[in-house]
Amino acid sequence: MEKQNDFKPYIPAEKITPELTVTSIIMGIILAVVFGAANAYLGLRVGMTVSASIPAAVIGMGVIRVILRKNSVLESNIVQTIGSAGESLAAGAIFTIPALFLWAEEGVMEKPDIFEITIIALLGGLLGVFFMIPLRNALIVREHGTLPYPEGQACAEVMLAGEEGGANASTVFAGMGFAAFFKFVIDGLKVVPSEVNIEGSAKTYPGAIGTQIYPAVMSVGYICGPKISSYMFSGGLLSWLVLIPLIVIFGNNLVLYPGTETIGDIYAAGGASGIWGTYIRYIGAGALAAGGIISLIKSLPLIVRTFRDSMKGFNIMGGGKERTAQDINMTIVLIAILVLTLLVWLVPAIPVSLVGAIIVVIFGFFFATVSSRMVGLVGSSNNPVSGMAIATLLIATLILKLCGEVGAPGMQAAIAIGSIICIVAAISGDTSQDLKTGYLLGATPKKQQYGELIGVVASALAIGATLYLLDNAWHFGSEELGAPQATLMKMIIEGIMGGNLPWGLILIGVFIAVVVEILRIPVLPVAIGIYLPVQLNACIMVGGLIRLFFDRMKEGKKKNNIISNGILFCSGMIAGEGLVGIVLAILAVVGVGSVLDLSGMLSAVPSWIMSVGSIVVFGLIILSLLKFTVWNKKSNAKVVENTETQE
Repeated sequence: MEKQNDFKPYIPAEKITPELTVTSIIMGIILAVVFGAANAYLGLRVGMTVSASIPAAVIGMGVIRVILRKNSVLESNIVQTIGSAGESLAAGAIFTIPALFLWAEEGVMEKPDIFEITIIALLGGLLGVFFMIPLRNALIVREHGTLPYPEGQACAEVMLAGEEGGANASTVFAGMGFAAFFKFVIDGLKVVPSEVNIEGSAKTYPGAIGTQIYPAVMSVGYICGPKISSYMFSGGLLSWLVLIPLIVIFGNNLVLYPGTETIGDIYAAGGASGIWGTYIRYIGAGALAAGGIISLIKSLPLIVRTFRDSMKGFNIMGGGKERTAQDINMTIVLIAILVLTLLVWLVPAIPVSLVGAIIVVIFGFFFATVSSRMVGLVGSSNNPVSGMAIATLLIATLILKLCGEVGAPGMQAAIAIGSIICIVAAISGDTSQDLKTGYLLGATPKKQQYGELIGVVASALAIGATLYLLDNAWHFGSEELGAPQATLMKMIIEGIMGGNLPWGLILIGVFIAVVVEILRIPVLPVAIGIYLPVQLNACIMVGGLIRLFFDRMKEGKKKNNIISNGILFCSGMIAGEGLVGIVLAILAVVGVGSVLDLSGMLSAVPSWIMSVGSIVVFGLIILSLLKFTVWNKKSNAKVVENTETQE
């Protein structure tokens, strides 16, 4: 593992440059609100959000350098730090809070008002930032050579490319251009399916395998390396080629909760995806919960040591430390956490008792740690925040029920706790990615932390109005806004309160995680692989295999340049897809997205021809990566640090 003193950031600690300026704050707030609104719609529509760190970095860099003609990479970094908070807070909010709207439609309780939504989002976001601050040294500095933080590194590469120009810039922006084009073809025009699947049948072998064809997902696999990619893919293979076939073969004629039809009927209607959505996600949630606990236990010595080291700065107020090692003073952090915890308990708009507030603190810090490590492995876009929320709701709802908080008040309290924890997990993951970017660039950590707090406040003030606007336009649970994650959270709480939660499926996931740990395989990547669709894991694996091929080349300058160019190009691909994802989300909100959709015109084309088209597009994405690596004759990009995760 690389020691802190061995690493030299782009901007030396002794050099002072503009960071937290009026320009960066205003731009960051605008981006936080815009990204938060766009991602709220996207997440309610498809159940997933896109990371806004890299798009915010690109926009910030473009405005500051091109329009304002200022040469300040750390100022651009603050813009992306503030701007990305909007997306993360929206992700945490839309996975849980719409459940309150759904219950209101059923007449179970009153619809939450905007103030209630705002205060839940605000407290969760602030807690997420403050929980992450004591972990910065442990996760960002001490494990710099272990946790790649792919999007954090991609942000840094994008901004450095803008600073330095030359081959670095051309490689990064080429990646952005290619990914933007492919993303627009896949999700904008929709001329080819976003997935290629091969599925068996109930009579032969009811398993399934396939891959997504998104350039950013493949790029995450390349940046993370073959080890992490293979662990995730193994989890996907276990769920889709072992667990799903076993469920269908042995339970074909059974009605197993949470399903309301026989397993055979569920498979006939939705194939392997139907079984995954009905049963496997509970197994994945159990594995994630167990993996998180195991990860926390293993990390406790390092966390305690780091926290103890942070405590030594109580009376120093940041003095005596070099600029790049200064966090917000720990006294302020602890007081803020205490005050926020009391507000969770005492604010009338939040229906949480003292027991609930204690649950928030314990699970908040726990999932802040897990989320920060997880995004270090697979990136923010693939951070299963909803899986953490499921694990929280399972335990929190059970505790509330044992304490006598049942019925509508208990359900409302459970979703409030789950919402805060979900937002904590999302924001802490985003904060850790941003701090990784700042660590590479040479930013001042406490200024980034202040920026994150500003972004949380701005986006929290906007999220309530955004949710009300979307609900009034289409209503949550409708065809336009299915709110799949919130619907699942609602079902879990109702299941526990009614005493019919599928604990068997959850415990299967727990014991799978235990077996994986006994085999000395990292639990969290495997658990993520079980929880996420195998198509996403397979796409990541493709990137990991390309990186494996490069890693096994003969040592020398050419190999280093190839790997370096690959990281730069993949960083650009993540940025390009992220930017177009945001644009498509905004176009969907204003009603223009359907105009671009050409899938209706191609509905008569046989499915196998469409699948061939997807394979061709994916092949072109891979070829574009090879063009700027092994087939790049110039090979004059600087060598960037190998980010493969080490055991």
